[in-house]
Amino acid sequence: MTSRQLRDLQNESDHRNLEVNKVGVKGLSYPIVVQDRANRTQHTVASIQMSVLLPHSFRGTHMSRFIEILNHYRGYISADNLQEILTEMRRRLNADIAHMELEFPYFIEKRAPLSKAKGLQKYLCRFIASEGPDPEDSDFILAVDVPVTTLCPCSKEISEAGAHNQRSVVSIQVRYKKFIWIEDLITMAEESASSGLYPLLKRRDEKYVTEQAYQNPRFVEDVVREVAQSLEKTEAVTWYRVEAENFESIHNHNAYALIENRKSGPQHQQPD
Repeated sequence: MTSRQLRDLQNESDHRNLEVNKVGVKGLSYPIVVQDRANRTQHTVASIQMSVLLPHSFRGTHMSRFIEILNHYRGYISADNLQEILTEMRRRLNADIAHMELEFPYFIEKRAPLSKAKGLQKYLCRFIASEGPDPEDSDFILAVDVPVTTLCPCSKEISEAGAHNQRSVVSIQVRYKKFIWIEDLITMAEESASSGLYPLLKRRDEKYVTEQAYQNPRFVEDVVREVAQSLEKTEAVTWYRVEAENFESIHNHNAYALIENRKSGPQHQQPD
């Protein structure tokens, strides 16, 4: 094999004078560990994206090094050591700023309201992290998508019988200065809606949930305001973004609402 065949093109200079904000790998499936309030820890599988800032003077980055870094932490990747992984990414790839995003399913054992029948409910969560030389370059966001049921207040008001309802998703993102449980965010979302969802319902549970939703109608605007109100009261949270989307049952479009607010205090916090 000649030296030309082993030429390192990534390290060569680039004449276009444009830095690349994020370059790396995505769609990696990897085992991670998440803190679980009921069971201490939960093992799950994340879809991972890793990237760094590429200076204008370099043609490319070394993609294989991202995988080598992950392999080094195989068996224990969690929110607790993301900062350590980001630091290693900056060192190994000679980069000022490193980014990492992990999306993973999180499971909670949930009981039906009356029969207490048990099942596992899945929630989609994300860790979004970055690190750089300056405080404003470093960040950590915890995000969770919570499926719920909403019943339309307008439909209930104008109808002689019944009201249309739909499955909805409440998406919460937070920065925090003190540890906050994923379960607490899920509870906020479910309590903001007409009803939560359940993995297993018997007939008496179904009757209860249907009537509960009917007695608790919610617009998407109501949902995001209710969650935002809870987050405003949560001292650990320094910033939040709340979205709600209703997958409408009688319209050919979805209803959507968003509230974003920066609370007082430091904005870029690493997990405890």
